[in-house]
Amino acid sequence: FWSTAASAFKITLRWLSPYQLVLLSSAVSTLALWTVVLIRGGVPSPEPHPDRWLKAAARGALNPFFYYLVLMEAYDRLPAQIAMVINYLWPVMLMILSAPLLKQVITMRMALASIVSFCGVGVLALGGSPVGGSLSLPAMGLALLSTVIWSLFWILNVRSGGDSVGNLARSFASGLLFLLLYGLVRGELSLIPGIDVRGIFGTVYIGLFEMGITFVVWLRALQLARTTSEVGNYIYLTPFLALVFIGAAVGETIGLTTVAGLVLVITGILLQQLGRRGAQRGRTTPLGDRWATPLG
Repeated sequence: FWSTAASAFKITLRWLSPYQLVLLSSAVSTLALWTVVLIRGGVPSPEPHPDRWLKAAARGALNPFFYYLVLMEAYDRLPAQIAMVINYLWPVMLMILSAPLLKQVITMRMALASIVSFCGVGVLALGGSPVGGSLSLPAMGLALLSTVIWSLFWILNVRSGGDSVGNLARSFASGLLFLLLYGLVRGELSLIPGIDVRGIFGTVYIGLFEMGITFVVWLRALQLARTTSEVGNYIYLTPFLALVFIGAAVGETIGLTTVAGLVLVITGILLQQLGRRGAQRGRTTPLGDRWATPLG
């Protein structure tokens, strides 16, 4: 499902603006996540701590509000394959930000691994657009910014504790409110009734299978696995499968520099994981198994 996200983004953006896509997809995802919460635990009791919703509002401001608006602007201006590869840098950005914010130790091997991954982005920039025209450097900057926003969201999510699905449901409910207020201020809500029905189908797919229930399925896989690595290693198939879908569904010609850049990004992430495991052998970390969650 996550491998199809980049294709779904690019195809749906043919009929919707980035804001319309994010608003409608977030609404679908919010409904799906709260449905899962209700099925799992029945009607939730009133929150005993008001600050739980304040924390949810902070997370919701990052994701889905800022994160997906920034990411969709990048997808709207870049070939899907380029935006996807850059966005996959988020584990590297998470490691970098975890050093000051979660007091994580970064070894020399992990630092060098980060450099390898960022070299992959350099290859993309130097290689140019594989589908004709020129690459927009500001748009590539937006794709990089999305990795920072996602990493900050995930760090807040780690600090929140509690049920992951419930936290995500509260975050999306808060983020949806921000999106509605944003559209009201900018006058974009009035354009929603006239959107193309094909775009609506795309937002339903994205809301369910990029933002929503796939997260629940992944958490269940981690619970059933004996170790997180038993299923966690499969996340490295995601971007390569995504290139297949982008070529088949979107119709983009996959460039050799795209493949080379992706290989460097993934190589850096794998080296980073090896370095992190070496640094953390024999002790627990604030991130725990959440490192194995391939969102974004």
